[in-house]
Amino acid sequence: MRIYDILSYLESKFPISSQASFDNCGLLVGDNQAKVSGVMICLDCTEDVVEEAIQKGCNLIIAHHPLIFKGLKKLTGSNYVERTILKAIKSEIAIYAIHTNLDHASEGVNAEIGRRLGLKKLRILDPQSNVLFKLAVFVPSTHVDQVHAAVFSAGGGHIGNYDSCSFNSVGEGTFRPLENAQPFSGEIGILSRATEQKIEFIVSSHKLREVIKQMLDAHPYEEVAYDVIQLQNRNTQEGSGMIAELPVAMDGVSFLKQVKEVFHCGVIRHTEFLNKEIKRVAFCGGSGSFLLPKAIQQKADIYITGDFKYHEFFDSDKQIVIADIGHYESEQYTSDLIYRILTEKFVNFAFNVTKVNTNPINYF
Repeated sequence: MRIYDILSYLESKFPISSQASFDNCGLLVGDNQAKVSGVMICLDCTEDVVEEAIQKGCNLIIAHHPLIFKGLKKLTGSNYVERTILKAIKSEIAIYAIHTNLDHASEGVNAEIGRRLGLKKLRILDPQSNVLFKLAVFVPSTHVDQVHAAVFSAGGGHIGNYDSCSFNSVGEGTFRPLENAQPFSGEIGILSRATEQKIEFIVSSHKLREVIKQMLDAHPYEEVAYDVIQLQNRNTQEGSGMIAELPVAMDGVSFLKQVKEVFHCGVIRHTEFLNKEIKRVAFCGGSGSFLLPKAIQQKADIYITGDFKYHEFFDSDKQIVIADIGHYESEQYTSDLIYRILTEKFVNFAFNVTKVNTNPINYF
């Protein structure tokens, strides 16, 4: 099996195109055509993780956080990033990052947080807009089912918790085949009419190219008439953070004790408790202070994330409890998530989760 086989599977589920504009996901170091000897999964790729990969015979490291984030102008080993890259190159180890494309997925980092806390009714806190398209194609009635099947199999027609979604309307198409045409029906030089159906599908941006390809392959016409229109609708299956509910409301102290136990927090920095129980919980793995207004807007009782600055705590404005559990702590189970995704697909291949604690923060 090649490195490409593993990475292409990950990208089919968590496309690079869904990453944030500031991010640097994908293969950062190495040859994707190399054969895989072993895979090491981690939150952060450090020198110690590369050494562990060497000892385990792994030539692919899959990390959540990109090791190369800012531009590199030299590789002299002057800092930990350069030393880690050089160590990986010398040992022919590839490094891959699956970051905000995993954060933004409905079954990604935040879903794992919700699962660990036993939350119900999970949904995206801030769904992305301008990432959906409407594909409309005109098909002869005899081939409607064939085109339906092709589009659905490529991931088109997926809306929220529903798939195989389309709208179909019957009409009449006209055409006149010109010289050198090879018409599905009709004759050269003669105006023809055909009963057709206009089929409309919603398609995510990262699936659009494949959906169109499959649609064209399934379509009987030599020249296919179709429209692609970008929508402003929000994609409820893709975005930042999540909001969910506890099965049973809890008081603030009891809930934070549970959070601290689940995420092994050295400390939880939080705003004052409000005079109500915790029922609706908003959360975001990593640095999530930018989503506080969304959490308040959706009437969450508490917002769990990491990396809140001092003055940002004031923004709770006694409307919500902010609980900063730490960046590493909130994302520590991401490695287990990636491991589970890969082992469900590649059942006969051994994957490793790092034993190295890469949290740079200690608590005294």
